[in-house]
Amino acid sequence: MKTKQRRTVMLTNNKNVLNWVDEMVALCKPDQVVWIDGSDEQLDALKAEAISTGEMKALNEEKLPGCLLHRTKENDVARVESRTFICSRKEEDAGPTNNWCDPKEMYAKLTPMYDGVMKGRTMYVIPYSMGPIGSPLAKVGVELTDSIYVVLNMDIMTRMGKAAFENLGETSNDFVRGLHSKADIDPENRYIVHFPEDNTIWSINSGYGGNVLLGKKCFALRIASYQGKNEGWMAEHMLILGIENPQGEVKYITAAFPSACGKTNLAMLIPPEVYKKAGYKVWTVGDDIAWLKPGPDGRLYAINPENGFFGVAPGTNAKSNFNALESTKKNTIFTNVVNNLDDNTVWWEGLDKNPPENAIDWLGNEWNGKTSDKKGAHPNSRFTAPAENCPCISSEFNNPAGVPISAMVFGGRRAKTAPLVYQSFDWEHGVFVGSTMASETTAAATGAVGVVRRDPMAMLPFCGYHMGDYFQHWLDMGKKLGDKAPKIFNVNWFRTDDEGHFIWPGFGDNMRVLMWILDRCEGKADAVETAIGYEPKPEDINVEGLDIDTSVVADLLSVDKDLWKEEAKGIHEFYAKFGDRLPKELSNQLEALEKRLDK
Repeated sequence: MKTKQRRTVMLTNNKNVLNWVDEMVALCKPDQVVWIDGSDEQLDALKAEAISTGEMKALNEEKLPGCLLHRTKENDVARVESRTFICSRKEEDAGPTNNWCDPKEMYAKLTPMYDGVMKGRTMYVIPYSMGPIGSPLAKVGVELTDSIYVVLNMDIMTRMGKAAFENLGETSNDFVRGLHSKADIDPENRYIVHFPEDNTIWSINSGYGGNVLLGKKCFALRIASYQGKNEGWMAEHMLILGIENPQGEVKYITAAFPSACGKTNLAMLIPPEVYKKAGYKVWTVGDDIAWLKPGPDGRLYAINPENGFFGVAPGTNAKSNFNALESTKKNTIFTNVVNNLDDNTVWWEGLDKNPPENAIDWLGNEWNGKTSDKKGAHPNSRFTAPAENCPCISSEFNNPAGVPISAMVFGGRRAKTAPLVYQSFDWEHGVFVGSTMASETTAAATGAVGVVRRDPMAMLPFCGYHMGDYFQHWLDMGKKLGDKAPKIFNVNWFRTDDEGHFIWPGFGDNMRVLMWILDRCEGKADAVETAIGYEPKPEDINVEGLDIDTSVVADLLSVDKDLWKEEAKGIHEFYAKFGDRLPKELSNQLEALEKRLDK
């Protein structure tokens, strides 16, 4: 049977796109091809189709207008690092932190899996822009998929549709080619594969967002980090937030944290009363990914390449993150959460203390939250919410030029080692601080508590090339930016007392630390030089309204040299992985740290 191409409008005349789509159609053999133009009419028809087949369920139109519920298969609930590959032509270019396979070998392995995989199905051609349409920092992708779930999520997460081709033009070949098929959702044959030199991503046998929304981590970090290295910009796993002072001036900060360290909470921070009363405001530009490029004035500018939030539902509530919860109230897709049958809404653990009794759990089984000993929502259940829903979304969210960055912040979960906040001595030292970033495992995560896991710049699973070269790219960017480079800081909200209780209140009160950071950027605050970097004087952290005095802040800022000597040993071990690809500047920084600790 001949494939039918349904093109409501001719979306592009770009031969590079058309030829590649034709090749993939010939390989996958769908019954029909539908080009996604992004129109409401087309999307409404796809939603209706997904609801009619049971792939998705429409939720309460009064309480959750435009919202849908979806369930993945039980074997398909998270990103799978073991099945994620970087297929650079040379193995050494993938580096020791990525799974590598020869691209020829991987294409040979996967091509038969895709051969005829879409027979009896529709292939959707999704053009999308990562970043605002027309932005010089934006990039174009085309994802081919046999999943309506992917189309509807990509509509939320990206600028999807015909307009995406505006940045590409008629002749450019600079677009990311994404091929996805659900196939049989077979975990034994599940692959998420990146070919950086070919601008290509292939994903098969998964229907879960993190593996199939190819604009997200696959393009926006793994492929984009490689593009950024070659083109002189940066793709980072960083939130972007703006702090507006009472005079109406806004300063922007990016921050990178490993998972479970409060990244989304910080991105959507609500100022504590002492700052709110004074007229300060916080604006969200992005909660997950930043693309950064030097602007015409030599400063570093950032855009959020995404258009929505792909958030973890459990633990999100009105207290932990009011703004994130508000973002989910309309036109949101919920995946693997509880369906409350009494009013056809959703619920998850940590939403409130009133679980529904008449409900369906994430597996599709009847569930009573009052009596069941099983969780109703999967721990990695998700919401895909439009950024425009967020009450604190920045007015600069769609600014094609991006926002100028004053400070870059790194952080992890450390019980004793890292102080509440310190500033790097300079950019090179800041790259050292970011490259050695680590978090300690918690009791919830594993039996062994306090194991240090290094996650440089929170990019360990997402760097699309050799991490030693990635560190070098950071150092090169610093040279390019010179004295206009953002200042670099490290924070730790997770210092504990001897009983294991957190000392710092966290959440909105983290703004108190950000204010010192911005004062340092503007030359308005003093600092004390320590062996690890510049620290605030305890009295320079505003604790008004907190049940904490400056002696507690002094304790939070203390640097235990013996612990840091142990830390240095761990850094030596970690750096050894990178061999001669580790920039000499970083081994020199480690040596200098050890000398300062010995003083």
